[in-house]
Amino acid sequence: MHCKTMIYAFDTYYYDNYANTICLAFPDWTSEHEAEIFRERTAISSDYESGAFYKRELPCILSLLNKINLNPNDLIIVDGYVTLDENGKNGLGGYLYEALNQKIPVVGIAKNGFNSNDPERRTVYRGESKTPLFLTSKGVDVDEIKAKLKQMHGSFRIPTLLKKLDHLTRS
Repeated sequence: MHCKTMIYAFDTYYYDNYANTICLAFPDWTSEHEAEIFRERTAISSDYESGAFYKRELPCILSLLNKINLNPNDLIIVDGYVTLDENGKNGLGGYLYEALNQKIPVVGIAKNGFNSNDPERRTVYRGESKTPLFLTSKGVDVDEIKAKLKQMHGSFRIPTLLKKLDHLTRS
């Protein structure tokens, strides 16, 4: 069991008959390299359903989380949204936060905008990019995380480790 706080970033890529889920663990927002890589291939449990993306990806993340010893100081990043609107409708990260009994903070970093009003959503511009990332969270202050996201390693829109994560899920 580790005592040091870790950040766990998850992403899943779908192939014809399986899902490839990867988690990069790193100790600090400014880390250039991961401390550990977790990976798992799982059967696809449900078809893509517009507006219910979590039904497809959440089982993959929860399955891989079984291989990770989380502690209460850890934090999870998902590729997507935690909240979707001003009513607090859950996105993937919100459902994950609930599945973890609201004990582990979950941060959503999405590449694409979502057309709804959410006062808790932040747009984050990194490097010279004119295209923002979209940030939501539960269990941790979104403005605190906004500053940390800007500090993540890499000079481009997508931080180094999140770009690597995306690449690993596709290979």
